[in-house]
Amino acid sequence: MTDPQTLAWLDQEDARLARTIRAHRVAVQYVMRGEESDEPPFGYTVGLFGVAHPELVVVGVGHETACGLLNGVAGQVLAGRDPVAGEVIADGPEPIVVEQLPNPGEVLFSANRFYQRPDEYSVPAYQLTWAHPDGGFPWDPGYPCPPSCQPRPGTWRA
Repeated sequence: MTDPQTLAWLDQEDARLARTIRAHRVAVQYVMRGEESDEPPFGYTVGLFGVAHPELVVVGVGHETACGLLNGVAGQVLAGRDPVAGEVIADGPEPIVVEQLPNPGEVLFSANRFYQRPDEYSVPAYQLTWAHPDGGFPWDPGYPCPPSCQPRPGTWRA
């Protein structure tokens, strides 16, 4: 059972999220990690499922970068572009690859709460995998970042 203080906070968060989506059609939820966590920070959209598109997730980047990347690609979706798994998007400073996120129920808590979906029937999502500024993607030989900085889809959770 959830305590009354947590329920009140969740109600406020639900209202804030609904206001943001009404105003901008999409919101970004960013999850910062504490020092004890081995998991990287991540961000994801809430609102794209409402326009029949998977939500978007980015892992291992700071708040500003996550918001910029997610808002940029979400803006393209809202303008009619339909990115699909396997597509390379090269509109920004570094290319990104769109990948299917196989475990969205373990990641998209705010989106599932917003759409009133249980984790086992989660809204779908794509993970946006970014190229490292020094070169390459996580699957490339010599990728200059350890696997923990940008885990592969399905190998991490919230």
